[in-house]
Amino acid sequence: MTRIALVTGANRGLGRATALALARKKIRVVAASRGGAGGVVDEIVRSGGEAVAVEMDVSNLLSIEAARVAVLDGIGREWNASTIDVLINNAGIGLFAPLGAISPEDFDATFAVNVRGPLFVTQALLPHLSHGASIVNVSSSLSRHVSPATSVYAASKKALEALTRSLAVELGPRGIRINSIAPGPTATDFNGGAMRDSEAMRVALSGQTALGRVGDPEEIADAICALVSHELRWATGERIEVSGGVLL
Repeated sequence: MTRIALVTGANRGLGRATALALARKKIRVVAASRGGAGGVVDEIVRSGGEAVAVEMDVSNLLSIEAARVAVLDGIGREWNASTIDVLINNAGIGLFAPLGAISPEDFDATFAVNVRGPLFVTQALLPHLSHGASIVNVSSSLSRHVSPATSVYAASKKALEALTRSLAVELGPRGIRINSIAPGPTATDFNGGAMRDSEAMRVALSGQTALGRVGDPEEIADAICALVSHELRWATGERIEVSGGVLL
């Protein structure tokens, strides 16, 4: 049976790369994003895959509920399906500032998207996850190593990893696996595209990795595909870092 995956933040960056990679694995994709993910859906369809788009703001509980209804309607209409087999909680934000410049608003926004979002998206979709489904929460290598002005972001990702481990115990009786994947420096449009567009930053970060370069979004996407595959069916509650060996 063809599996169905839902990817949050699917309109750009790691989410877009993951949606495309899953489609190449012949998995049907529900591409969710705050601003709509019609572009990535069109790309998947042009390549011979199957996908639908839904709008979802993971920081807004009403939006999550509306998206849940839209997801069920979309997969029922397009594929005569009622369950999701793969959930990728990818949507995230990074608001970086040194201690003296951190605002309560930035703190709240970061945790609303990076921690509360994955929790309540998973909660909303839980009744519709198939037995043996796989969930991946996208964390960061910054949950392991330190970097200036990243305290709130790093804390949110560490909290997400703790959430992942706890939910692995809760969801295990249904055969549902949940893991976190921790990308290192990757050339996407995250944080204004700094790691993609700034040659100076790329050179500096490349010098901190064992493999001597920053990653490509497709490499993270391929790792996510591997994590949700049958070959890793015995892995749950794990944190898997895909960072090129940054700051070992």
